[in-house]
Amino acid sequence: MIDAGRLQFGIDSFGDLPRDGRAKVVSHAEAIRATVAEAVLADQVGIDVVALGEHHRPEYAISSPETVLAGIATATERIRLASGVTVLSSDDPVRVFQRFATVDALSGGRAEVVLGRGSFTESFPLFGFDLEDYDVLFEEEIDLFSRLLDEEPVTWEGTTRAPLRAADVYPKTESGRLTTWVGVGGSPESVVRTARYGFGLMLAVIGGPPDRFAPYVDLYRRAAEEFGTLAHPVGMHSPGLVAATDEEARELFHPGYQVIRDRIGAQRGWPPLRRSEFEAEIASGSLYVGSVETVARKIAAAVRTLGVGRFDMVYSAAGTVYADARLRSVELYGTQVVPRVRELLAEAPAGAAAS
Repeated sequence: MIDAGRLQFGIDSFGDLPRDGRAKVVSHAEAIRATVAEAVLADQVGIDVVALGEHHRPEYAISSPETVLAGIATATERIRLASGVTVLSSDDPVRVFQRFATVDALSGGRAEVVLGRGSFTESFPLFGFDLEDYDVLFEEEIDLFSRLLDEEPVTWEGTTRAPLRAADVYPKTESGRLTTWVGVGGSPESVVRTARYGFGLMLAVIGGPPDRFAPYVDLYRRAAEEFGTLAHPVGMHSPGLVAATDEEARELFHPGYQVIRDRIGAQRGWPPLRRSEFEAEIASGSLYVGSVETVARKIAAAVRTLGVGRFDMVYSAAGTVYADARLRSVELYGTQVVPRVRELLAEAPAGAAAS
């Protein structure tokens, strides 16, 4: 049984470049400021978490999530501040810990870090890492990061960075531990690793029906039990946009979504996106695009199916959506979608016997 009252709702962004009122794609600087404004609004309308992803591509403005989160920290009061994800493989675990501990201090204990490999590989050559070391980099760096979380002197040695000898890392957090998740796109090995370290599992459900991720939720819980670690509530994030009507949401979302999807697809050998595929993802896949009622019902169904404790909507995933439409989507999500999802989840599931 899902506790609708404890379920968390978040928004995710990569700092996609929106369009302004003259239909012009804004600069990276404007996109970052727009992200901060959207996070401030999210705080005001009761959304629980804002998560910012790390990318090093022209269509995204955020390459340093924790820097933007620090800015948001000083302009908000209650919303939790997370990455989504921090590409740990091409970063230094010590510096990642220090930066998020700093965000935690600025926000009064609201920081969370979501570690991951990232969906692109531009950061590897950019920071001088070899893609041939892709697996060993993440395995070693997550191991070191897990030890840093204890906030005690660390002795550690690996093959990808200099060893540490009783190294104490500052600043410390006031709570004594940073909340840490791992973002997973569908690798069983990654799910088991997340459970082994006792981190929260954040599923990137960005295509196809959500129920295909149910085995990963089950695997995480079974693995946590076997390792004797704490199985945290599982989270999921999926792209979406909320508007006054289903038709308006589709027409706002589709153009930018197709551009980004086809740009990435050209690099990965995918055929161009057909409109029928877009509509199918809304109907039965992992696009949460539509009116308040449409999006709320779809989120409620996904939460029931996977039994997750947190749902994050990647509200800017289409790119080039108008800035005012993004703000309106955040407002509708916080003020109407979230309360409606809680109502739906509090009701008996369809087909359940009356008590």
